[in-house]
Parts: sequence; C-alpha cells; structure tokens
Amino acid sequence: MLTILGRSGGAGQYCDGVSRRNFIKVGGMTLGTLSLPQLLQAEAAKGEGHRSHKAVINVFLPGGPPHQDMWDLKQDAPSEIRGEFRPIGTSVPGIEICELFPKLAKQMEHCAIIRSVVGAKGPHYSDQCVTGWDARNNEPAGGWPSMGAWVSKLQGPAGNAMPPHVSLMYKTRHAPWGEPGAGGFLGLAHAPFRLMGGKGETSKIDNMVLKDITLERLQDRAGLLKSIDSLKRDLDSSGAMDGMDAFTNQALGILTSSKLADAMDLSKEDPATVERYGKGDPQFRADGAPKMVENLLIARRLVEAGARVVSLNFSRWDWHGGNFKRARQDMPMLDQALAALIQDLVERNLDKDVSVVCWGEFGRTPKINANAGRDHWPRVSTALLACGGMRTGQVIGSTNRLGEYAVDRPIQFQEILATLYHNLGIDLNTVREFDLRGRPQYPVAQGIEPIRELV
Repeated sequence: MLTILGRSGGAGQYCDGVSRRNFIKVGGMTLGTLSLPQLLQAEAAKGEGHRSHKAVINVFLPGGPPHQDMWDLKQDAPSEIRGEFRPIGTSVPGIEICELFPKLAKQMEHCAIIRSVVGAKGPHYSDQCVTGWDARNNEPAGGWPSMGAWVSKLQGPAGNAMPPHVSLMYKTRHAPWGEPGAGGFLGLAHAPFRLMGGKGETSKIDNMVLKDITLERLQDRAGLLKSIDSLKRDLDSSGAMDGMDAFTNQALGILTSSKLADAMDLSKEDPATVERYGKGDPQFRADGAPKMVENLLIARRLVEAGARVVSLNFSRWDWHGGNFKRARQDMPMLDQALAALIQDLVERNLDKDVSVVCWGEFGRTPKINANAGRDHWPRVSTALLACGGMRTGQVIGSTNRLGEYAVDRPIQFQEILATLYHNLGIDLNTVREFDLRGRPQYPVAQGIEPIRELV
C-alpha cells in the first residue's frame, strides 16, 4: 500500500480522518512522517535514469519441483524411479525434456538447463534462490541481503518511478515460500517493493493513490508536516532508519507517475500477448502460492518499465503424493507461461538484457513412494536459465542413471547467482559491504565465479 492523503475541513486531519502526523506507507511498510526539507529534496531529485538496463526475473517454484519429471528424465531407470512421463526432443538437437513442456522445447535455443544443482538444504525456504545463502546458519548482523537488495544498492533505480527491486511473490501460509528476500544489512532502502498480498488480501497496487496527485498538491504542506525524523534517528540504533529517505523519495516518484500501475495493468497489453501466456488460477494452493501465469507477463512489463530484479512464486510443488497428477496440472501452465516470456523477450530485443531463472529449493527423491509422490531430495536439483546474453542452447551437468546425485559439473546455487550478477553488469571482484558489526560481506562467497559455460 502506498498512500498520500488529502486535506479535509477539520484542523489537523486529512480527508479520511487520519491525523496529519500519520504515515506515508509504501508496500505495506511504515516510512515515518516526512520533514519538509526531505520532501523538497525528493521532488528536486529528477534524475533521468537509464534508457536501457539489465534485469533479472526470478521464478521460484516453492516446495521443490521434481527434477526427474521436468528437465532430467531417466528413461533407463526402473519404473519405480522413471515415472510416467516420456522425453521429447527440443529445438536443440540432443537436448530432451519432459513431454509436458512442448512449448518450452521450441524455445530451447534460448535456454540453458543445469541438471546438477547441489548444496540445497532440507527445509522448505526460498533463501538459497533469492540470497544464495543459508540464512539459518552463520547469518551476519542485519541478515543476508537478497540479490535484489544487492542490485538496488550497487546500481540504484533505473528511473524515479520504478523501484529497482520488486516482488510479485504472494505471501503464503508457509511463510518461507513467499519470501523474496530482504534488504538485510544493506538496509530497508533496498528491501523489495512488494506488490502482492496473501490469501484474502488484495494486490498492494490496488491501494495506491495515484489519481489526481500533482506536485502542487504535495507542495501544500508547510503547515502540515512536523519533522520527527531526527529524533527517530537519534533513538534508532539498528540502522533501519537509514533507509527511510530512500523509501520516501521512491514513494514520491511512484505517486507522481503511473508507470508502476501501468505495468501492472494487463488491459494495456496486446490481448494476443496476454492470451499467449495462458489463464492463471488465483486460488491459493494449500500453504503455497496461486498459479498465476499472468505474473510472468507482469514481470516482463515491470522490467521494461525500469525494475532491475523481479521475483515471483508459482503454485506449490511439495508433492509427497499424487506427483504425476499434479504435474499434469501445473507443468503445462508453467510451460506456456515460461515459453511466452522467453518469446516476448526475444521479440522485443530484450533477450540480451533480461535474464530468467526458474528453480526451486531442492529436488525430489528418485524412488516414487507409496502415494505416487516423491519426497524431499536436497542432494541434487535442476534449474532453467534463459536469455540474458548467455550462451544458451545447452545442458550443463548431469546426474547418475537414477537421478540421485551429480556425476558431472556440480553447480552451487551461488554460482547461478554469480552468473546473474555478471549478466547484470556487476563485477563481483569489486564489491564489498559491511554488516552491522562492521564485518566485510560479499554478494556470494569469495572464490565463487559465474558459470564459465554460460558467460
């Protein structure tokens, strides 16, 4: 939610009865009363931004998608491991994927499949896919920043009207599946601008007050605003207040532009393009996320409008039972939307600038259980990357005949993130920041390099 409230007739009150000492809110986060100098400074900051920019769309599949039923089929394995699906050829000779991904198969020259992702942990959380770190161990003071937070810190916004770090992740009943990562020790200024709520909540964009907001209205405040920020900063020892000015500047840029709202409005998109992505299902999947394929299109519109990192979650992939039934429901939807996104990026000449990654927190057991499901398998998983100027049309790594472990070119989560940072134009050798205890920290562990086959 992002609101600036208008006047009412009553002294000290706005039109909806809220006192003049109330807060501006952005993305559901309280920002604090703004001082007049802060507001004027924000309005004066009219940087033109970049005409073009690099970006990442991070598609998170919460629950752990089954690697051997998607992009690493095992036809030589026994039936209790092989499963029900058959491989199909793709646009790249020699690369085969599951028959439930026929549209993606036609886009394979723009994709790279990693079949040997290692380093996953057992619990269900998004951390390794949004930060690259295990947040449950050796977390620095202030917490690990997400990839979007690092990009926000290092590159800033591409323009006044669009936050650099945007989340389309729905809040989920199992909370870690809906976490896009935070600002961590980099501060609140680099936390994600969250656009989606949870079950029973409306999209945050629905509550944004954008109409009839002008700079003239914002200037009518000399007698309305009292600054308490200096006092708050004196009292705040956590460093959280350091991000408030950046948030309020961002708020004003968004309020005085319709760019973000327009990006979320699919009625402004070519109907044929909307149809290409398919029709989503807004129902929440148990403790997971809805199956909103439209959000992949919105992600593309957001990066076109200036976002640098956009994350989203899709469905619920924790299939301890009914694995193949659920796959027949979810995989064709993901296939259609991912293929449409890749086609969109290529047709719009964005495929050199925008990277796509699609993955989950771990893989699934090779052996099918008594409930026709697969259980947690952190030993190996898979990921699909696309576009971003990478050397695509290839498979990296392999697992053994039963899909139990990596036998060739094991790839860490952080190596994938290092590749995405590289695609964004960030030289990891030059980046060092300090956590709240003054200890040096880095986006990925020292010594981690981008995947050489891709760059």
